[in-house]
Amino acid sequence: MIMEGTNRKKCLIAASVLSADFSKLGEEIRDVEKSGADWIHFDVTDGHFVQNLTMGTLAVEAARKSTKLPLDVHLMIEHPERFITLFADAGADYISVHYETAMHLHRTVSLIREAGAKPGVALGPSTPVSHLKWILEYIDYVLILSVSPGFGGQEVISNALERIKTVDGMIKETGREILIQGDGGINMSTIQNFASAGVNVFTIGSALFDSPDYSQAIKQLRERISA
Repeated sequence: MIMEGTNRKKCLIAASVLSADFSKLGEEIRDVEKSGADWIHFDVTDGHFVQNLTMGTLAVEAARKSTKLPLDVHLMIEHPERFITLFADAGADYISVHYETAMHLHRTVSLIREAGAKPGVALGPSTPVSHLKWILEYIDYVLILSVSPGFGGQEVISNALERIKTVDGMIKETGREILIQGDGGINMSTIQNFASAGVNVFTIGSALFDSPDYSQAIKQLRERISA
């Protein structure tokens, strides 16, 4: 479906495994795949750029054995260029790095593509979206954090939707098919607002994995996107 206010066609559900039950991660991933998820999303943190530690290449490698869905890796780490090839070799199809942590962003984006993955750039809530302008022609997607990085279950920061709308306008000016991924606070109550702002990859964590019925949750989320 083509959302009003955006020139991109895809509306994808990215299941964020940070909210999954890690004692049965493979089963959880297979269940959300059967239930209609489009991507499997990994939040990777290092305890430096953000204050907690999550997961690494072994989790991505294990997931690759459990699903054929695209694996989407969001690197919230310092010096991400050191780990690009490792995550691509583990099975990542999409890799996003933070503008705030990549000293040589163009080189890092090029490394992602050379490793065989699709490159994205992520922005934290306080980073000006204008910083994206010169890098848009080299990437496949932009990830906009609508909460502070590193922790699930937060409420959406008030200016997040306006930032997404601004990025949507910047992308339209390029004429390229660049995805906007929303990450943080997306649930049944907020997903329609994110869609209207221009998001077409919806990162869903607790709103999906806390649901007793993954299929029904994804069905309802898609209905709200198109409402």
